[in-house]
Amino acid sequence: MRQGRKSTGGIAVITGAASGFGLEVSRHAARRGLQVVMADVQADALDAARCEIEALGAEVLPFRLDVSKATEVEALAEATLARFGTPTFVFNNAGVAAGGLVWEASARDWEWVLGVNLMGVAHGVRVFTPPMLAAAARDPGWRGHIVNTASMAGLLCPPTMGLYSASKHAVVALTEALYHDLALVTERVHAHVLCPFYVPTRIDASARNRPAGLPAQAPTKSSAIAAAMLERAVTSGKVSAAEVAAKVFEAMDQNRFYIYSHPKALATVQTRFEDIMMVRNPSDPFGGRPELAADLRKQLCDG
Repeated sequence: MRQGRKSTGGIAVITGAASGFGLEVSRHAARRGLQVVMADVQADALDAARCEIEALGAEVLPFRLDVSKATEVEALAEATLARFGTPTFVFNNAGVAAGGLVWEASARDWEWVLGVNLMGVAHGVRVFTPPMLAAAARDPGWRGHIVNTASMAGLLCPPTMGLYSASKHAVVALTEALYHDLALVTERVHAHVLCPFYVPTRIDASARNRPAGLPAQAPTKSSAIAAAMLERAVTSGKVSAAEVAAKVFEAMDQNRFYIYSHPKALATVQTRFEDIMMVRNPSDPFGGRPELAADLRKQLCDG
């Protein structure tokens, strides 16, 4: 790969950059003086986002891609190195959501969600880590950060979210492995995992970007119920994407691995790990609100 010119402010590569966490992180990166590579699957939204970030004074390289495609992420790396140089910050953030009873997910559902949520992160790690390690080896003062977006669903297993949770659990595992692997070879490139809870982004409207080659099957009752639940939860979130973006930069500044939008939600994570350690069956995810479980069962079983 050809090395481009360096930036004194650093270089950020951000996937899913046209909305949600990606756009807010792009805004923060621009305000910090970074050159910004903005990658997204949605061309019109990417064009609008690029104009906004350029208006903040950043030099922007927009790049339309599907992160599930290895060759497209490889092309993103080539373009980044040629235009700006080695990134100091890679945000593997693009993601989609799908819900419903886990056995009702189609093969195409699995391919789509795992392709974006897991393989998109894997491709980003695969293509950007080597040049970052090389930059760190050349310059003792160089520092780099890789932040992968998982979810609180990557630490929990809520009902009707099995496919999504499986993809995000994998991202948590991949990123923890990356953290340990990097520690074996360098002190200058760091890994972080973002585990947000319900935040008003457009994750509930993921189907807008589903590829034509992986069409959705007719909605099942459970997938329709799960979609409605997700929309209510996401749109009612009180923590903003901008606040989460600020937490991402705080974590990099402090070299902190785990990044949470809702630290109070960790109580349910603790319960899950206590279940594992005590070899007891998984706790009721509805806890002290049995009426919610009763309502969900009624919706699933009626008719």
